[in-house]
Amino acid sequence: MQTPADGSAHTSSDSAAHAPAADAASAPAADQHPYPSHWEADVVLRDGGTARIRPITAADADRLVSFFEQVSDESKYYRFFAPYPRLSAKDVHRFTHHDHVDRVGLAATIGGEFIATVRYDRIDAQGRPASAPADEAEVAFLVQDAHQGRGVASALLEHIAAVARERGIRRFAAEVLPANTKMVKVFTDAGYQQQRSFEDGVVRLELDLEPTDRSVAVQHAREQRAEARSVQRLLAPGSVAVIGVGRAEDSVGRGVLRNLLRAGFTGRVHAVNRAFTDRATTEGVEGAPAHRSVRDIAGPVDLAVVTVPAEHVPEVVAECGEHGVQGLVVLSAGYAESGPEGLERQRELVRQARSYGMRLIGPNAFGVINTASAVRLNASLAPELAAAGRIGLFTQSGAIGIALLSRLHRRGAGLSSFVSAGNRADVSGNDVLQYWYDDPDTDVALMYLESIGNPRKFTRLARRAAAAKPLVVVQGARHSGIAPTGHAGAATRLPHATVSALLRQAGVIRVDTVTELVDAGLLLAGQPLPAGPRVAILGNSESLGLLTYDACVAEGLRPLPPRDLTTAATPEDFRAALGAALAADTCDAAVVTVIPSLGESSREGQGETLATALRAAAAACPTKPVAVVHVELGELAEALSAAASTKPGSPAVRPADRPPAAPPTAAAPPPHARIPAYPAAERAVRALAEAVTYAQWRHDIADPGKVPEYDDIDEQGAADLIADLLAKGGDPHGLTLGPDDARDLLGRYGIAVHAVLPAPDADAAADAAARLGYPVALKTTAPHLRHRPDLGGVRLDLADEEQLRRAYRELTHALGRPAELRPVVQAMVARGVDTVVRAGHDPAAGAVLSFGLAGAASELLGDTAHRLIPVTDRDARTLVGSIRTAPLLFGWRGAAPVDTPALEELLQRVSRLVDDHPEVVTVSLEPVVVAQDGLSVLSGTVRLAPPPARDDLGPRTLPAY
Repeated sequence: MQTPADGSAHTSSDSAAHAPAADAASAPAADQHPYPSHWEADVVLRDGGTARIRPITAADADRLVSFFEQVSDESKYYRFFAPYPRLSAKDVHRFTHHDHVDRVGLAATIGGEFIATVRYDRIDAQGRPASAPADEAEVAFLVQDAHQGRGVASALLEHIAAVARERGIRRFAAEVLPANTKMVKVFTDAGYQQQRSFEDGVVRLELDLEPTDRSVAVQHAREQRAEARSVQRLLAPGSVAVIGVGRAEDSVGRGVLRNLLRAGFTGRVHAVNRAFTDRATTEGVEGAPAHRSVRDIAGPVDLAVVTVPAEHVPEVVAECGEHGVQGLVVLSAGYAESGPEGLERQRELVRQARSYGMRLIGPNAFGVINTASAVRLNASLAPELAAAGRIGLFTQSGAIGIALLSRLHRRGAGLSSFVSAGNRADVSGNDVLQYWYDDPDTDVALMYLESIGNPRKFTRLARRAAAAKPLVVVQGARHSGIAPTGHAGAATRLPHATVSALLRQAGVIRVDTVTELVDAGLLLAGQPLPAGPRVAILGNSESLGLLTYDACVAEGLRPLPPRDLTTAATPEDFRAALGAALAADTCDAAVVTVIPSLGESSREGQGETLATALRAAAAACPTKPVAVVHVELGELAEALSAAASTKPGSPAVRPADRPPAAPPTAAAPPPHARIPAYPAAERAVRALAEAVTYAQWRHDIADPGKVPEYDDIDEQGAADLIADLLAKGGDPHGLTLGPDDARDLLGRYGIAVHAVLPAPDADAAADAAARLGYPVALKTTAPHLRHRPDLGGVRLDLADEEQLRRAYRELTHALGRPAELRPVVQAMVARGVDTVVRAGHDPAAGAVLSFGLAGAASELLGDTAHRLIPVTDRDARTLVGSIRTAPLLFGWRGAAPVDTPALEELLQRVSRLVDDHPEVVTVSLEPVVVAQDGLSVLSGTVRLAPPPARDDLGPRTLPAY
């Protein structure tokens, strides 16, 4: 079926001029396969609204007829290449009866009614109806005129293509009238490989459905625009209705109404309560028009703030949906945080809101704030509108949101926007991150997260956002392993340290406390990024300077010797000293330490005067950041925060103005930039260290490296072997490969695992050693003894048969019978450093590569580094060097360095194997002995399973609820 404004495509099997009766005759009398419920999905459209995509069934006949009647004659002509005023009974049957394999139909719905349809029919090489193994299908769209231009056809194309690939279809064919340029654009802009021809006045398009880099990029770009727009509709409404405005002065609804009006919201505000008296509806409430229902409001309502009890929310949502409200902020409690019944109530709330095309913040939310002068929205429980500024703030907790708003206010920082998502049932941090990415009013993003519903997507979005502006994240509940009730999302098996490492790899500034969140945000919002780790320290206290020096060393910075200006230093002394330090080529940043001057007269007005002097010095060298550490000088902190750098019109450093590839110092703040002040040296230095790390990441992504190609990799052979092993295994949950199969599979990626021969008795051990050649190692492989050299289950450097038999006797005498020990014999390899390489698919984070030293370093101390797969050559190099015990690889205490290039190559080969074949769910190589020249993999374990779901790589969808 088709779309003129969003596009329309015609196929011969759907055309009135091309034998629809034949299609009807071949259609099954009823659906032949179970209803594919996993094809159902909610999607965000181009304008920020939502729609539901689902398979069309025989029960949709009336909906289809009603939908078709609302389509214009022009759209029908583009669809059928001829006038087609109405559907016949055969048409309705044909378009609603599908086998969900060779004939598939999907519909986009809002409010339960069709707004668009798409269908495909599998065909053979001659264009006739066919079944598998035919791998081509004709596809056709139809979009209701009122919904054209919303990106509906593009979303349907993504979903029908995914369905087709699942059913073994590799190509789509479509015929389009040349005048139907918008439908042609839907196909050509999708990013798939395609061929186009023109014959008999019709454009014929053929699309290869295999995803390409361009199709994935197009999908992600459309996703960003749609999700950003959906949040913008919530943060910049033209009209707001507060539903549940009680008569009591202290009611939640009345408080929100007052907050909206007090903030000076530039749009229209309405108070709604079905219990309002005639007098209230006539005179208004708090100066706002009052109504008993949203339906009574004459004009449009863009945003509804819902404060009624949970049991009344469904009725309110229905009224909002029928009135055309675009979004909801639900402050009402009594949902997932209250138990299983509340969780089901929350799920139904999301389903109901989405059915009307509305997005939802909450429930149990604190509210939203937008300080833009054109909006001035305070739809929250905060009594005052935050000061305007350049910081965006997202929290999942209302209590933490209150604390952060208060702290930022006390520190003189302004906000661009604030979202407290409560139970995060619909709108999440991912959506807000999409909005901030290209929001011109936001320079720094701060996020308090208690759970990450889609870590793989969050990491992808964070990497893109961090390339444009700093993203600082603190995660609560990170050690309990328990997500707050109601926060739906895939549970990750990864420890918090691993998640933290992966976020840092994506450029996220990951801090541990809300105090550090504010500290880092203030520095990043008010100062330029440092070009390096060299820090000048100056002040009027030698002791405070030394504390600052020690803090810099502890954070991995390179402090210069502190300069003591003595307690007699004047503001002019500070200005001159700071100016000189910033002007020096040996300095990348400066920390100024200040204690009160002696004497009441000298302290009078000291804060303002000193702040002026410091701002003047910083303005003379605007490419280097400055932080101030003060002791009992609150007036200095206030004076420094009074600068207007975080207010609209005079931004501080605007990271988005710098291309990602540029050095961190490519942009400069304006004069009199806001200098952050801290009451402790450790806090100032930690914030500065985070800025240094982030600046280095920004510099490094200019050259992210590449995923290397290896000529000896047999990708197709590995794929065939994996398919054969899974077929033979028969277990739908997968299987762990035996040693020979694992060695075979790894070998196809150039990963050689040394042979291991079983030794059930001493004679077998001697035969194995003779085959392998002396010297050999005798090892136990029983699960309770593996990787436990402390238990004596490994005997090395056995030079001959006599030594081998003696070792065998000692081993079995000390540890048990051979059947319990499972001894094996392996040839000795060159001495080196024992390491471990692992890779696997986490259900939430995706494919992860891990590396560490074997034994206590990784198992006891947790000294393991991680990278997301696929790993580039740069990633592999930094992975090796990022563990704390890395000096052992590079020649510690005079030892010879080992072959780290060979280790990096092994890491990249394992990454390629897991990335190329998602059926490889875990790989463990332990130990990998890295010698001075080359390395040896002594043991390799591989587990296969059917490919895991990769939600972030499929068609665009909202999280299922």
